Amino acid sequence: MAVRRRQRRGPGGGRALLAAVLLCVCCRAAAERLRYAIPEELGRGSLVGPLARDLGLSADELPARKLQVASAGKKQLQYFTVSEENGNLYVNERLDREEMCGASPTCSVSFEVVVKNPLNIFHVQVDIQDVNDNSPVFSKAALELEIGEWTLPGARFPLEMARDADVGTNSLLTYQLTSNPSFSLSLKESHEGSKQPELVLDRALDREKKSSFELVLMAVDGGDPARSGTVQVLINVTDLNDNPPVFSKGVYEARVAENLPAGSLVLRVRATDADAGSNGRVSYSFSNVPGIISALFTVDSESGEIRTAGPLDFEEKNIYIFSLEAKDGGGLVSHSKVQIHITDENDNAPEITLLSVSSPVPEDAPTGTVVALLNVNDPDSGENGQVSCELSGEAPLSIVASSGGSYKVVTSGALDREQASEHRVTVVARDRGRPALWSSRELVLEVSDVNDNAPVFEEAAYSAYVAENNAAGALVLRVQARDADAGANGRVSYWLAGGSAGAAGAAPLVSVEARSGALYAQRSLDYEQCREFTLAVRAQDGGSPARSSTATVRVFVLDRNDNAPRVLWPAPAAAGEAAAGAPPPFEVVPRSAEAGYLVAKVVAVDADAGRNAWLSYELVQASEPALFRVGLHSGEVRTARAVSERDAAKQRVVAVVKDHGQPALSATATLHVVLAESLQEALPELSERAAGAEEAAAAAELQFYLVLALALLSALLVLSVALAVLARLRRAGPPAVLRCLGAQRFSVAGAAFPADFCEGTLPYSYNLCVAAPARAVPEAAWPPPPPVPVLSAEELLGGDSCEKPISSSNAAEGEVPANPDAPQVCKSVSSCCSPCAFLNRLSLFSPIATLVVIWTVAVGPFYFAIYSEREPASGSVD
Repeated sequence: MAVRRRQRRGPGGGRALLAAVLLCVCCRAAAERLRYAIPEELGRGSLVGPLARDLGLSADELPARKLQVASAGKKQLQYFTVSEENGNLYVNERLDREEMCGASPTCSVSFEVVVKNPLNIFHVQVDIQDVNDNSPVFSKAALELEIGEWTLPGARFPLEMARDADVGTNSLLTYQLTSNPSFSLSLKESHEGSKQPELVLDRALDREKKSSFELVLMAVDGGDPARSGTVQVLINVTDLNDNPPVFSKGVYEARVAENLPAGSLVLRVRATDADAGSNGRVSYSFSNVPGIISALFTVDSESGEIRTAGPLDFEEKNIYIFSLEAKDGGGLVSHSKVQIHITDENDNAPEITLLSVSSPVPEDAPTGTVVALLNVNDPDSGENGQVSCELSGEAPLSIVASSGGSYKVVTSGALDREQASEHRVTVVARDRGRPALWSSRELVLEVSDVNDNAPVFEEAAYSAYVAENNAAGALVLRVQARDADAGANGRVSYWLAGGSAGAAGAAPLVSVEARSGALYAQRSLDYEQCREFTLAVRAQDGGSPARSSTATVRVFVLDRNDNAPRVLWPAPAAAGEAAAGAPPPFEVVPRSAEAGYLVAKVVAVDADAGRNAWLSYELVQASEPALFRVGLHSGEVRTARAVSERDAAKQRVVAVVKDHGQPALSATATLHVVLAESLQEALPELSERAAGAEEAAAAAELQFYLVLALALLSALLVLSVALAVLARLRRAGPPAVLRCLGAQRFSVAGAAFPADFCEGTLPYSYNLCVAAPARAVPEAAWPPPPPVPVLSAEELLGGDSCEKPISSSNAAEGEVPANPDAPQVCKSVSSCCSPCAFLNRLSLFSPIATLVVIWTVAVGPFYFAIYSEREPASGSVD
C-alpha cells in the first residue's frame, strides 16, 4: 500500500521526500559521532568515556536498550568493551600505539556501537595518544671507527642514529658524548628534522702515542621523564683511508605493489669510494632498522640490491623508511635514506558483520522498523574500498545506508505472521575494484506476536559448594534462565519460591538478585551447624500474563580448618584451682619401668571433618627429653628408655596436638609424672608446693641477707670475746693454775689427801697440790721450802678457800701440825664446796657470758628464720 501511495505522488513529490530523508539521515549521522582520546598502554578495564551518558541514555534504559560495541574491523572488537551495568566504555586489552599505527603521527580506532529497542548505530572514534614508553635503541652494541692519524682536526665522522619507536616530542633525540680532549660531538640536522650525530676530531692523533679510544654515545629522547640509550664507540687509529664512501643519492625512493613475491627486486643503491684497494671496496648493510624491516627486506652487501624477504601488505603499512650504511675496507662509513611506498591492490573482499537482529519481530511492527544492523568494511583504499550493498530475495525488507559503513535492514511493508513466520534474505556487498570482489551474508527474520514462551533454566537442578566462614554477601551461585521471547516478554527476573520465608527455612541463609539471578549468602555459614540445605528459585518474565519456571538449588557447605584440637586428657587445670595452688593431676611411673612403659594417653578431639580433623601428636618439651616419647597417631606417652635412679622424681611432659588443615591448628597437653614405686612414696614429693619464680627469688634473697647478718654477728662476737679475755689476762696476771704448775715440785709419795674424795658427787673438777710426807732435805736444795701446813680432809672441804692458811696462833693453843715442814696446799681455779671461790672465778668470765647472752638474743631469730626457710613444716597432701 505504501509503495502505491508513493507512485501516486508523482516524480516531483518523490524527489522532495527523498531529499528530506537524506537530510534527516545526514543530521542524525553527524549527531551520532563520538570521539574520545586516551593514552596508550592503559591496562585492561581502564575507563575510556561515559558512552551511555554521551549518547543520552539513562541507567534505567541500559538493560532494555542493550548497548554494545560492534565493528567490522579485524581487531577493533577486542580493543574496547561496554559495561552492561553503567554503559561506560572500557579498554578490553592493552593498546600499543607503536604496534597499531607504527610511525604515523596520529593513531585512532573507529568502531560502531549498537543500541537496540529501537535499533540504532553510533560511530565512535578513539584517538590513541603516544606516551614515552620506548627508550632510544641503537642497532649495535658498539660502533667501530677507524681514523687515520694524519686526519686534520675538524674532521667529522657520522655516527649511527638511535631509533625511538615513539612519535612527536617523545621521539626527538639529542645525543651526548663522554668527555675526551681529542673528540667532541656535533649534531647535523637533516631535511626531515632529525639530528645526525657526528664525531668531530678536535686535535691531531698520534697512533704511536695512543692507538685506540673508547667513548660512550648516549641518545636522550624528549619525553617527560626522558629515556635514554647508549652505545659504545670504539675508535682505532690507522695510517690510511682518508675518503669515505659517497652514495649517489641522499634519499632513495621506490614504489612497489603489495603482495609482491619474496625475492623481488625493489631498488639498487650505489656508493663510490675514491680510495683504492681494500679502502675503496664498499659493502652495504642496514643501519639501525627495526626488526620488521629486516623481516621484509634484504640488502646485498656487494651489489647494494634491496629485495623483498616477506609479503607486503598495504593495509598493515603503506610506507617503509629506513637507513642504509656504506662502509669501505678502511672502516669509513656513510648513510643514506630509503623510502619504499606500497601501492594498494584489490586483494580484500568486503567483510559483512551482522551487528544485531531483532528476531522475532512482532507482526504489528510499523513500516520502517529496524530489524537488523550490519557493518560492511573493505580494508582496501580508493575505489577498491568503496562498497555498495543490496538485498536479494523476496521479503518486505529494504536496506538503508548509515554512517561509517553501517547499514540498516528495515521493514518496507506490513508483516503478517499467519502468512509467513520466517523471512530469509541475502545481503550482497560489492566493491568497485577491477576486477570487483563481493561477499554475501544470509539474514533470517522470524515473526512473533504473543508471549508464549516461559523462562527456561540452563539446568533443572543446581549444586553449589560454599566454604564455611564465608563473608556475609558472598556469591554462592549464579542461576540463569533464558526466554525465547523479545522485549519485556523475554526480560527475566528471579525470586525465591515461597515468598520471604523461603523453602524449609532456607531463605534466611541466602538471597537472590532479581536481575542477575545471583544467590548471595546472608550470613556466615558454619559447617558444624549446617552441612547442606535446599531452596527453590523461580524465574518470571515480564509478559502479560507473566510466565515462570522453577529450579532447585542445593547448597553444600564445605568444611574449613576453623577449630583447633581440644585436649580431653589430661584435663587442663581450672583457673580457680591454679590460683589456689591445687596440685595438677599426675601419673605415677615406677622406677623399675622399662622402655615402652605406657605412662598415659593424650586424648584430643577436633570438631572439623576430613583432613582438618586428622590429629597427630608430638613431644615438644620434657624435663628429661630422652626419657619419654609420644605416639604420632595414638597419643600414647611411653618411656623411651628404662628409668634410672639419676632421673628426677618429678617430670613434666608437654605434647602438642596438631591437625592436618591448611594452616594447621594445634593445642598443648601438659602431663605431670612422678617416678616412684607406689603412691605412698610419691605423696611426699607431691606435698611440696611449687613456688612461683618470684617467690623463689624473694626467698633466696632473704636467706642471703640472713646468712650475711649471721656471719657479721658471729665475727663481732668472736672479736669481742678475744678482746675481753686479753684485757682480763693483762689485769689479773698469770692464772692460779699456771702458778700451781710453776710451784716447787714435791714427791707424790704418801699423799695426805685421797685422790677421789669427791668422785661422783661434785659437778666441778679440782686440781689439788697436797703436802708430801716429811723427808730429809738434800744438802743441795736451796732455798729451803717454806713450811706447809697439813690440813685434814674436813678442813679442806669445809674451809674458806678465800682465806689465808691457818696462822701460827692456832698452833700455840695445842694444835700443832703433825709435820711443820710439810708444804702448803694449793687449790685450783674453782671449788664445788666454796661459793666465794666460785664467785671469784666467775667474775673473770662475766663479760664473756654477757656477750654470749647478747649474741644468743640477736642471732637466735636469724637461726629460726633460716631454719624455717630450709625446713618448712610438713603437711598432709590433699
